Amino acid sequence: MSENSPYTPPSAAVADAASEFGDISVFSANGRLGRMRYIAYAMGFAILGQILSNLMVGIAALIPNEAGGFISMIGIAIVFITVLVISIMLAVQRLHDLDKTGWLYLLMLVPILNLIFGLYLLFAPGSASSNRFGNPPPPNGTGVVIVGWIMIVMFVVAIIGIIAAIAIPAYNEYIQQAQQFQQQ
Repeated sequence: MSENSPYTPPSAAVADAASEFGDISVFSANGRLGRMRYIAYAMGFAILGQILSNLMVGIAALIPNEAGGFISMIGIAIVFITVLVISIMLAVQRLHDLDKTGWLYLLMLVPILNLIFGLYLLFAPGSASSNRFGNPPPPNGTGVVIVGWIMIVMFVVAIIGIIAAIAIPAYNEYIQQAQQFQQQ
C-alpha cells in the first residue's frame, strides 16, 4: 500500500496573498507615503488648521471679557499641536517611502538645512518596490492628484509673488535714480 493516501490534505505551505500596496494611515508614523499624497495631505491639514484657528479667534470675539481670549488661545494651541504632530507623522511616512529612518526628521530643527531637507522630502522619488518599511503606497486617486497639483501651483505662484514684491520696488527705485541722473 502507498504511503500517500489520496485523502490526505496537501502539505505545501500556503500563505495569504501579500498585498501589492501598503495601507495609508494618516494618524500613524508607520507605513509609506508618496510625494503627491504627502503634498496634498500636509497642505490640506495646514489649511484645515488655519481655518480652525480662525474659527477660534471668531469665537473669542463673541465671548466678552478676557475669558474669550483665553479660550481662543487654548483652542489655537490645541489645533497647532495637533497639526504639528500630524505633519511630523506624514513626514516620517514620507521618509519611510525614501527608505530612510524617521529620526532624520530632526534635521528640520537645523536652520538652512531644514530648507534643503524640506525640498528633499518634496522632490526625491520614493522606492518603487518594497523596502524595510513596507510595500509601496497605492497609486494616487484623482482627488489627491488634483489637490497636489493645486498646492504645487499655489507654491510656485507664491514664490513668483515674493520675487515680484522684491524686484518691482527695486526696479522702481532704479528708474527714479536713472531719471534723477538724466536731469543733472
